[in-house]
Amino acid sequence: MASVMLLFVVFVFDLIAFGLAVAAEQRRTTWQIVNESRDSSYCVYEKDIATGLGIGSFLILLASQLFLMVASRCLCCGRALTPSGSRSCAILLFITTWVFFFIAEVCLLAGSVQNAYHTKYRVYLGNTAPSCRSLRKGVFGAGAAFIVLTGIVSELYYVCLARAKDFEAPRDPGIRMSSL
Repeated sequence: MASVMLLFVVFVFDLIAFGLAVAAEQRRTTWQIVNESRDSSYCVYEKDIATGLGIGSFLILLASQLFLMVASRCLCCGRALTPSGSRSCAILLFITTWVFFFIAEVCLLAGSVQNAYHTKYRVYLGNTAPSCRSLRKGVFGAGAAFIVLTGIVSELYYVCLARAKDFEAPRDPGIRMSSL
């Protein structure tokens, strides 16, 4: 039987990570070009809260995944599972969970790094404005979408794994000799 408490904790962790990722998407760093004089201009960036939100989402999703994998013994530790449909489903969901998790973590980490990057140069004697870099819209949003997918698939994985562990194959000794 799958632990309802474990599923609830993983759900709450994934929900918090999703909320932080959405907040990071909404609070991406913005910039303005400031003209210092007639001949020079530079970029001024607003507060950088999205990087912290993205890293927080990254860490909470990591904790959720580690918590679930330790509780399920990562499918590779423990006794072997009896061949069944639940075992096949658990293996497929295990691989899918790790793929979605990896994509979500890459989106969150890359978004946090790119959001923290600020150009530090000035433009002198030119009509061109400085190139102020900022994070593309949707990077944290993609991370949030993959957090949802990771949460759904990881909980399905845990339920299928619990079913596979509880499954007992019928013991049929084969051909029996009966007394005549």
